Amino acid sequence: MAKREALRELQSRLAQRLQAAMTEVPTASWLAVHCGGQGLIFPLRTAGEIFTAAGVLPVPHTQPWFLGVANLRGGLHGVVDLAGFLGLRPRPLALDNLGEQARLLALNPAHGGHCALLVDRLAGLRNPGQLSRLPDPAGPRPAFAGARYRDTQGQVWQEIDLAALARQEQFLGIAA
Repeated sequence: MAKREALRELQSRLAQRLQAAMTEVPTASWLAVHCGGQGLIFPLRTAGEIFTAAGVLPVPHTQPWFLGVANLRGGLHGVVDLAGFLGLRPRPLALDNLGEQARLLALNPAHGGHCALLVDRLAGLRNPGQLSRLPDPAGPRPAFAGARYRDTQGQVWQEIDLAALARQEQFLGIAA
């Protein structure tokens, strides 16, 4: 008898949580990283898993920002030095000198295929309550460059739409 009551209570709590989740207004959340001295944020829906920056094998005859390939959870992923691609780093990184805090951020397979971005270090999660939107800069911007924000500590964060980045022609053109 006690088991049935416990089961009913559990079902009732789950139903209440489900109802609450359905009525909540979804908010944007971002993964924040530092890359080439800049703060970048990625919408969580376009980001995938995070891995240590190890086991990257170089691929000859590719762009300097294309570091190579890595086996991430049994899948072969192309690895891009994001700071190098964005022009935030003057020289390509050496694979044997990536730094302890460097991480590989796999793109969500639904948005970016089998690709991972090398970032210098993670900076945690951000939500809309922590950021104030800045005016858009003048001039042309790539399609993957979203809004710019400032946090309560004064750090500026540039939003990068990873799904749009993964479709960009220059990003896809890894051959040298």
